[in-house]
Parts: sequence; structure tokens; C-alpha cells
Amino acid sequence: MQSEKRFEDLGLCARSLDGLRKAGFTRPSPIQAALIPVALAGNDCIGQAQTGTGKTAAFVLPILERIDFDSNQTQVLVLTPTRELSQQVEEEAKRLSVSHEVRTVCLVGGKPLKPQIAALHRGAQIVIGTPGRVIDLMMRKDLILDHLRFVVLDEADRMLDIGFRPDIERILKHCPSERQTLLLSATLPPPVERLAQKYMRNPQRVDLSVKNVGQSSIEQFYISVDHDRKLRVLVQLLIEQRPQQAIVFTRTKRMAEKVYAQFEGRLSHSAFIHGDLAQSSRDRVMKQFREGKIRLLIATDVMGRGIDVSGISHIINFDIPEDCDDYVHRVGRTGRLSSTDCKGTAFTFVCLDEGQQLTNIEIRINKPLEEYRVRKVEASRPRPPRQHVKDVQSEITVIRPTAAEEDDWPVFDDVISEA
Repeated sequence: MQSEKRFEDLGLCARSLDGLRKAGFTRPSPIQAALIPVALAGNDCIGQAQTGTGKTAAFVLPILERIDFDSNQTQVLVLTPTRELSQQVEEEAKRLSVSHEVRTVCLVGGKPLKPQIAALHRGAQIVIGTPGRVIDLMMRKDLILDHLRFVVLDEADRMLDIGFRPDIERILKHCPSERQTLLLSATLPPPVERLAQKYMRNPQRVDLSVKNVGQSSIEQFYISVDHDRKLRVLVQLLIEQRPQQAIVFTRTKRMAEKVYAQFEGRLSHSAFIHGDLAQSSRDRVMKQFREGKIRLLIATDVMGRGIDVSGISHIINFDIPEDCDDYVHRVGRTGRLSSTDCKGTAFTFVCLDEGQQLTNIEIRINKPLEEYRVRKVEASRPRPPRQHVKDVQSEITVIRPTAAEEDDWPVFDDVISEA
């Protein structure tokens, strides 16, 4: 549901409103409507909402209102967990600052160092980057933080998940104490809470997470499946659903490649992405995915956090997330189709030994998942019915074939026969 507020109601200046119109924004999302006024007031702020709800604009817009455009000094530092997310934040910042004269630079590994240093020396008011590259350029004395006014920790939970806490603390200790700190996160586990307590001053909290995770804009199902039948079930599920764009999440890089191999050569608009791919390959895949040239993307969790595409209609958890917060991040990729009223849909494959993990997810989102059964394929050998999180036996079977008048995925009919 869209916020009832308008951007004109949030205290933004005429130049920012003009930039929003040029960028195609019409109404603020809930996180934007709630966080922008708090950030404009100069308060430290924790914004909790699932990925893909407009958090980037929620912190970029108030920053653009308050930086000094006449100064070449670095005034804003945005830290993100991945190269892809850093690049997306920079692109969004440029899009929103079309009416402002602002200079940005993206500091990430896997890219040539010299152009990044040159951009810093020319003067970049907004610096976006991953902790490793930021520390590298700090130590080289190319990145000067003495005049920093804003620090943003974007996807803070994921940065801590992948071991960036020591780097984040090292960076924050080099930042001026008189600054505004904004922390954005889909979840707030204890390590993130402790980080906020240590480095933020009386932060105000904007929490839109729980109701977003279980909201009706995302239909969520589980599929009982045996380990050795996952691939054929995935193929049949795609035939039935014919997604506009889908991400299939796997737990490991090896499994991502194995799943991709099932479609390679038979489905031209598929690809995979994980952390071991060369940066140039990752950039190419992401560009094609955003352009809609790739409609089926197999990804690992870490890489999935850098994916922010509005056309994703389906999320398929080929491997159930080990952490229920990862489920929140994965599912948050769908349910935000900007050009249609269609709901996003998420499917989670659950094997016999993974019932507790499913229950943990249901507790986390405060919503029992309904069962979906694919046609034509026996997904699992007979097993006893499971108990839902509320100890109510579920015998719900939902058959939701999407009868597409135009057969968008004809090649799958050949794949299923070979699965």
C-alpha cells in the first residue's frame, strides 16, 4: 500500500521535488514518508524495512537537502555490503540529484583504483563504497573524512553477517563525532543493536519491517520436496508460473552453478551470479537483469543483497534459508512490480529434515505458509502432514497455475522431459 503522504508534505525543497518529478517518483513509499522528516530534523535514525522498499531514496533525499554544494570536501559516506549495492546506491543518488550539482564516487574492489583516487582528488561530496576499499583509500590518505557530516550504514545486518564489523568500527572511529548517522537494515539482530548503541546518539527508530514481511502484496508458499527431486520440481514450477522475472536462491556457489547448468543452452535468458564471478561478469549479468534480458537468475544470498530490480515477480528458495532473517531479505525482492497490480510470489522448497527451519520462518514473519503442489511431478515421497506454527494441522493445498495466453517459456517443456 502506498503512503497517503505526498513528497510535498515531507519538508523537501523545490529543487528536490523537481528532481523527484524528473526521476519519475510520484508518491513516497512508507519508509520514505516516515524516515525523511526524522532525518531532515538532524536526528540519528534507524530505518528498518525490507530490502526494495525505497530505503535508498529515504536517506539520499534528506542528505541532498543539507550538504554544502559549494564545498569539494567529502561530506557523506555510505557503506554497503556489496559492490553491486554500492553501484546501485550511486546510480540512485545521481538520479535523485539531477537538480543539484553534486559529485559522487563509488569505492569498491574489483574496479581500477586510479579512477577512484582521481575522483576523490577532484572532490566528491558523496562517497559510497564497501568497507574494504574505503579503508584502503583511508590508509592511502586519498579519502579524507575530517569534514564528514553524514554516515549511512546501508544493509547493516548483512554487513555484519559477512564479517565487516571490525572494518565498520575502524571507519567510524575515524569519522568526526559531530555527525548524523543513519542506519538502514531489514532486520535488527543483537549485533546491529549493539553497533547502533555504540556509535549513534539517541537514534529514533522507524520500524516498518514486520508488517511488510507478511503483507498481502507477497504471496508466500512452501513446497514439500525431496532433495533429489528439487531440480525437476523447479522446472515444473517455472512452467506453471511463467514468471515475468524470477530469482532462484541457493545456499552455495556450487549449487547455483549446478542449477544454472540445468538451463544452460536450453533457456537463453537465464544466468547465475555469486561472489566468485569476476567483477566484469557480475556487472554484465546485473545490467542484463535490470534491462529484462535475463528473466531467470540463480543467486546466492550475498549476491542477492545487491539486486534491486522492480520487475521481479517470483522468488524461489531452492535451498531454504538457514537463518530466517535471510528469508526476509530474499522475499523482499518481489512484491514491488511498479507497472502492474500483480502480487509478488515466493516459493520455498522444504525437505523432510527442514521442518523446523520452516517453522522458524513462520514465527519470524508471524504468518503460516500455505502448501503449493506442482502438477505432473511427484515432488516428495509420502510423508506425514506437518503442523503449522500455531499448532493447527494444515491440509491446505493451493494449486495456482498461471495460464498464460502467450507462452513465454516454451523451452521449459523440453527441459522438464530431461529433468
